[in-house]
Amino acid sequence: MLSSEIQEVMRECGQLMLRADHANADVENKGRYNDLVTQYDKKIQDILKKRLLDIAPDAHFLGEEEDVHESIAKGRAFIVDPIDGTTNFVKDYKCSVISVAMTMDGEVTLGLVYNPYLDEMYTAQKGKGASCNGIPIHVSDHVLHEGIVLYGSASYYRELIDESFRLLRLCADEAMDIRRSGSAAWDLCTIAAGRAEMYFELRLQPWDFAAGSLIVTEAGGTVTCVDGSPIAVDQPCSILAKGTRVDDGFMRE
Repeated sequence: MLSSEIQEVMRECGQLMLRADHANADVENKGRYNDLVTQYDKKIQDILKKRLLDIAPDAHFLGEEEDVHESIAKGRAFIVDPIDGTTNFVKDYKCSVISVAMTMDGEVTLGLVYNPYLDEMYTAQKGKGASCNGIPIHVSDHVLHEGIVLYGSASYYRELIDESFRLLRLCADEAMDIRRSGSAAWDLCTIAAGRAEMYFELRLQPWDFAAGSLIVTEAGGTVTCVDGSPIAVDQPCSILAKGTRVDDGFMRE
């Protein structure tokens, strides 16, 4: 019931994205010229905050566009990215998603990612598997030589770009090909659906990966930091997500 109520709100917000007037989106930057926010990010987050807290009044709320971020360490909380892939959205590139995770005492228990352009709703509940539009999904069982690597270039963190591309060069030697979508949450769903074999990015915020990381693990995949250590949804970290037969040891040699 909780998941279906959240999905309904996300689909409504998706309609706002589809009807957006991109010429009048009130684009601003958040301190870095390439870190953008639009009136639609703010509007969708406001809708999500009100409606999600109506659904679960006891929950804390951690949204990307909040000026002050609440702690998710105790009790129930929502972690929300109203538009993951804002640069794509500004450019009308049609590869942006809405991401909502629910946590309990800092652990993700529910993850939902909605792509309105494809009308694909990815959902996962801890211990109950993952699905896309209600159909169960599973990560790829291909080795990397038979697969695709997705990556994020950590473009907000200029000090990480050289290392990002060094690792990407190693991946290019191992995989069939590489792709960059511009949305971390969407990349994680792509791994969960078995459409690609591995994804990495050297720094992401919790709202970028909280929902998608649960979707991957519930689809049978693995999500860690790039160095192999566990991820934490209460702080930024690197992300490496993969299917069942991917050997990522070459990333750390």
